[in-house]
Amino acid sequence: MNNAVANNINEKNVSAIIVAAGTSSRMQGIDKQLLDIGGMPVIARAVFAFQKSDVIKEIIIVTREEVIDDYKIIAERFEFSKVKAVVKGGNTRQESVFNGISACSENAEYIAIHDGARPFVSQEVIKETVEKAICFGAAAAAITAKDTIKIVNDKNFIAETVDRNTVRQMQTPQVFEKNAYLNAMKTVSNSKNFTDDCMLMEAAGVPVFTVESSPFNIKITTPEDIVFAEAIIRREKMIRIGHGYDVHKLVENRKLILGGVEIENNGMGLLGHSDADVLLHAISDSLLGAAALGDIGKHFPDTDEKYKNANSLDLLKKVNQFINDSGYSVVNIDATVLAQSPKLAPHILKMRENIANALSVHLDAVSVKATTEEGLGFTGSREGIAAHAVALIEK
Repeated sequence: MNNAVANNINEKNVSAIIVAAGTSSRMQGIDKQLLDIGGMPVIARAVFAFQKSDVIKEIIIVTREEVIDDYKIIAERFEFSKVKAVVKGGNTRQESVFNGISACSENAEYIAIHDGARPFVSQEVIKETVEKAICFGAAAAAITAKDTIKIVNDKNFIAETVDRNTVRQMQTPQVFEKNAYLNAMKTVSNSKNFTDDCMLMEAAGVPVFTVESSPFNIKITTPEDIVFAEAIIRREKMIRIGHGYDVHKLVENRKLILGGVEIENNGMGLLGHSDADVLLHAISDSLLGAAALGDIGKHFPDTDEKYKNANSLDLLKKVNQFINDSGYSVVNIDATVLAQSPKLAPHILKMRENIANALSVHLDAVSVKATTEEGLGFTGSREGIAAHAVALIEK
C-alpha cells in the first residue's frame, strides 16, 4: 500500500457494525455469540479484531434485546474503548444493520459490516477490505472456491457445472460507503430477505469488489464449527518444549529432599548450595529452557548466600513467575528420577501435588516417574541421584 492510499484510509471515518442479532437456531440451543472459545466469548473475539484495527474509528454492536446488557458487560470487561453503543437488532439483517448505522457518529463515512459469529478475521483482511471500499465504493471479503461447483435441479440431478474460478464464497467484513448503503435500502424492496449485505447492493445496481480472505475466517453456525474454531485457537497458540537435567552427589548428614518431600535414606542426602532437590531443579531448567530464559544457575547462583539451603519449591514458584511474566503458562510436566535407592513410589503422589501447586496447574498436568539403572553408573552405585524433565508451555 503506498503512502497516499494509507493516508486516505486513515483520514476516513469508518464505523464497524458487528451484527449479532440472530437466534442461533442451528446451534442446538447454544448461544454461539456468548460461547467461550479459548478464554473469550465469540462476540468478544470478533469485536477485538476491530478494536485493534487502526482503520476503524468506532464499533456498534447489534444484538438481541435480552442480551444487550450482557454485551455491554463484555465490552467493559475487555476494555473495548471503540464500542460506541450496543443496540437492538431488527427482524431482518438489513433492519439490524440500519439500527447499527443509526447509532453511528454523524461523521461516519463508511460502514464495515461484520458477522459477530466470525471471531477470526485478520487485521490484513479488515484493512484491505476498507481500502478497496474507499477505492471502489463497496468491497467484501470472500474466498475463491476450491471445489468443483454444480447447479442441481429440483430433483437433485446435476444441471450445470459452474466455472469455479468465477465463484466466491462470501464472508465479512463487507464495507460500503454509508450513504450508498442507505440509498440502496430506499430503492430496494424491504420485503426481500437478503442473506448478506452484498445482495442488497447488487439489487440496487452497486458493484462490489471482492477481497481474497482466509479459510480461517469461519462463521460459527453449527455445533460442528466449534471443533474448527478450537483448532484455529490451538494453531494460534505458541507452543514451546524444554528439557531439563540435573544431578547431585549423595553424601552423609544431609536430608534427602525430592519433589519437596523429605525422604528417609539412612542419613544420606544430596549435596548442594540449596536443598539440592534434583527433581525440582530439572523441572525448573526444563521450564526456563522452554522459554529461552537460561537455567537455574543463572537465576539462583550458588555464589549468592541468599540461596543457601533454599527451599527448591520456592525457587520453582519463582521460575513459574518468570514463565508467566514472559507471557507463557505451563501446560504439563513429565519428569523421571534416576535413583538406585530409596524406593520412591510411596512418595510420588505428594511430589506431584507439590509441583502442581507450585506451578498452579492441575495434578493431572504433572507426571513423576522413578527408575533405577540396574546398578550401572553413578546412580546405580548410589553415588548420586539424577533427574530428567520435559516441560510444555504455551502462549
